Order: sequence, then structure tokens, then C-alpha cells
Amino acid sequence: MRALILLPILALVACGPIPVDRAEQQCLDRAQLAAKPRGEVRAGVGSNGETKAGIKLEVSSDFIMGRDPSAVFDTCVYQKSGQPPTRPLYSFPEWRG
Repeated sequence: MRALILLPILALVACGPIPVDRAEQQCLDRAQLAAKPRGEVRAGVGSNGETKAGIKLEVSSDFIMGRDPSAVFDTCVYQKSGQPPTRPLYSFPEWRG
């Protein structure tokens, strides 16, 4: 019975802060979605002559609300690691704002 009570507590402890460098890498994607939506359009014809098409669009609530990608990045890193980022968003080579 005690084990059942401790299980949810142990699960919460396992969700603790992560290292800042890992949080920064994870939060880059969220900042990029805050800057602009992304998507893809696919079209083609199968070997049997059947046409195929598809569209995929990712839009974040941060983009819709007009939030600054740098502020989104800073907040995300702090929430995940409990520490501020080690450098600004715009200094990352992976940044494509």
C-alpha cells in the first residue's frame, strides 16, 4: 500500500530541472515556432495514376499571441532548468528567426 502512495511522488521528483544547455537546445524549437509558423505541402502521382496530396502546418500559440521569440526562449529555459539561459537566443548558430 505504501508503494502505491509513493509512486506519484517519485514520478514528480523525476520531473525535476534539467541542465541549462539541454533546456536551451529544447527551447530553440519553441522560439523558432514563435517567430513564424512552419509547414510543408506534398503532391505526387502514384504508380497507378492516383494523385496524392497533403499539407502539414505547425502554428504555436506564442506566434498567434505575437510573443517575442527571445522572451519565449528565456521563459522556456528558466521553466525547464530553473536557471536563466547562458546566452541570448540570437547568438545560437541554429537560430533561424
